[in-house]
Amino acid sequence: MSTDARKVLITGATSGLGRELALRLAAQGWSVLAHGRDQGRLDDLRREAGAAVRPLVADLASLKDVTKLADLTTAATDRLDVLVNNAGVGFGPPGQRRQSSADGHELRMAVNYLAPVLLTRRLIPLLTASAPARVVNVGSIGQVPFDPADFAFERGYDGTTAYRRSKLALCAFTFDLADELPASAVTVNCLHPASLMPTAMVREARTAPISNLDEGVTATLRLITDPGLAGVTGEYFNGSRPDRALPEAYDPGFRAKLRATTAELLADYI
Repeated sequence: MSTDARKVLITGATSGLGRELALRLAAQGWSVLAHGRDQGRLDDLRREAGAAVRPLVADLASLKDVTKLADLTTAATDRLDVLVNNAGVGFGPPGQRRQSSADGHELRMAVNYLAPVLLTRRLIPLLTASAPARVVNVGSIGQVPFDPADFAFERGYDGTTAYRRSKLALCAFTFDLADELPASAVTVNCLHPASLMPTAMVREARTAPISNLDEGVTATLRLITDPGLAGVTGEYFNGSRPDRALPEAYDPGFRAKLRATTAELLADYI
């Protein structure tokens, strides 16, 4: 492969949407840094995709491992054209009880929100040096408002609500970061790729799929590769069309509270 191949880091690349993105981008000539928790599944992906894929192992339920993934990325490449924050924990099975991450945070908020925030912030120097670069945050149309003071969600817990809280938080982070970074250097966008694709997290929730996987892959690939989106930043997409996230994602008061809470929780890692 030529040394000028475009380079992308995809989190959660061993199943579902992330795996299909890795396969398609590798087939298109991209150099793919593929993140997963399981070395064996990453090896399977590499055997199918070929040498274009470089496996990176980390558990995003551990903030220490998130920093390791950032370090592995910067050691593996001197350029990063696109970061796709795709890895996530779904609703869980019906009646899911509260789970904690390695650091004691509510699991869905830890993996779906804290991990992409920390990873992205640690990779900003590499992304900026690779300008024009893109950050694509895989969100969800399923969002619910919450008080950042109740970030831990220790009372009245529900796995579906926890997931939807994390996706609202990810949208808010998307818009904050887009405001921070010049669009000429790094664009930051969030999308709901498709509704209830036939993935492991949907099967775990015992929910019938609505969309096929190809719908979500097509929408996400557009944010990664479409030259027409150069300079487009701070947007939320429902599939391939621009849409609006929950109002709280745009609310300065909510975002300020969430930023303060997040900064406190990540202070030892950023």
